[in-house]
Amino acid sequence: MNLYQELAANLASRIAGGVLRAGERIPSVRKASAQHGVSSATVLAAYALLESRGLIEARPQSGYYVRPQFGSQAALPRAGRVTAAAGPVVVGELAFRILSASRDTNTVPLGSAFPSPDLFPLQALNRTLAAVARKQKPWQTVTDLPPGNRELRRLIAKRYAEQGYAVDEGEILITCGAMEALNLGLQAVARAGDIVAVESPAFYAGLQAIERLGMRALEIPTDTATGINLDALARALERQALRGQAVKACLVMTTFQNPLGDTLPEERKRALVALLARHQVPLVEDDVYAELHFGAQHLRAAKAFDTKGLVIHCGSFAKCLAPGYRVGWMAAGRFAARASQLKFMTTLATAVLPQAAIAEFIKYGGYDGHLRRLRLALAQQMQQMHAALAQALPEGTRLTRPLGGYMLWAELPARVNALDLFEAALARGISIAPGPIFSGSRRYRNFVRINCGHPWSLAIAGAVNWLAHATRA
Repeated sequence: MNLYQELAANLASRIAGGVLRAGERIPSVRKASAQHGVSSATVLAAYALLESRGLIEARPQSGYYVRPQFGSQAALPRAGRVTAAAGPVVVGELAFRILSASRDTNTVPLGSAFPSPDLFPLQALNRTLAAVARKQKPWQTVTDLPPGNRELRRLIAKRYAEQGYAVDEGEILITCGAMEALNLGLQAVARAGDIVAVESPAFYAGLQAIERLGMRALEIPTDTATGINLDALARALERQALRGQAVKACLVMTTFQNPLGDTLPEERKRALVALLARHQVPLVEDDVYAELHFGAQHLRAAKAFDTKGLVIHCGSFAKCLAPGYRVGWMAAGRFAARASQLKFMTTLATAVLPQAAIAEFIKYGGYDGHLRRLRLALAQQMQQMHAALAQALPEGTRLTRPLGGYMLWAELPARVNALDLFEAALARGISIAPGPIFSGSRRYRNFVRINCGHPWSLAIAGAVNWLAHATRA
């Protein structure tokens, strides 16, 4: 074995043993060279070997970092089979029950849609909010009405530019979280009775919006590795047009999709935008997890490839910075004026002080430092939960392997009824999110979504053990 292979093997064993954990920086080339008494070329060769095996990744001007590793015991869940017919959505009551369970701090939150509040810089944000409140000008109660705080919109537009695509500040509307952005986006392009193409499975917040607005969902199968099936979507668009019932919008979560955790590859995001543009179908893009990538690079949204103004890009600070502030936004393209009008007619405005506080926090550098710490914590928690579930759950269980966000999707053996499991778990003080909540037609009866956004604890370990026992019975 050559020197570089020995060094690579040494580091690989430390990664496998958990000494070096997902998201952690490994020694620099210079430091490793000094530690092991080898040349820089030997270290570079070892790092190149580890990189080729997917164990580490290089981050420009930062160094080398451990990539999240997932056990090979569990295969990926299979894509669901869906019918060709659009139909009404009925998920609201079940979603409310799951959200209600999440409010109980004594319940183990494996079914929650939120990461642990302890991961966020709430004290620093609240100090910023207090400082902003002391110097607030009376006229801000008027000037920060829709489209919202100008400085915050400028900073959002700047982040778009830093990520490689231009979004005009004028199309950005500040909203009461991403949920309002999704509702406004759908209302801007469709009305009651219209058909909306959605991923299957899909995040229940989007399905709730469709249900509330009286629209119909057309479920498109989604693969755990490559995202929404574009061939199936193309056939559905053509079929509905021939029937005289054209699809009026497409709702897709393109990056770290909830519940799957998958990401639509960039070339497929481009193809999705092009396909919808040919049919003149607006895309409502839910992109709330975009900042929670474990790798070095931010993943561009489908919005990056929009040249027609047909993509309504919805984002939020709730999942990555300030969950209680309820500040989101939409870059609404050609529908910006209509979205602003709809906001005036519903919630009128987003609270002024939280907008100003988040703008101040971003402006003076607190946001990026927090994101680095948050991504590291989530990567480690994801790896630990995946390993625990892969070992504990029964043979035949399939698990996704997300590289961002904090959601895992588990396909359990066919004998398991996820709704029954949900009820039994809740009686034990454990929440899980059953598969049927992620389908307008209650599919995925033996699937569950598991939240990895909370630090590992004895309570979580106990919940995993209970799930193992309950699904093996």
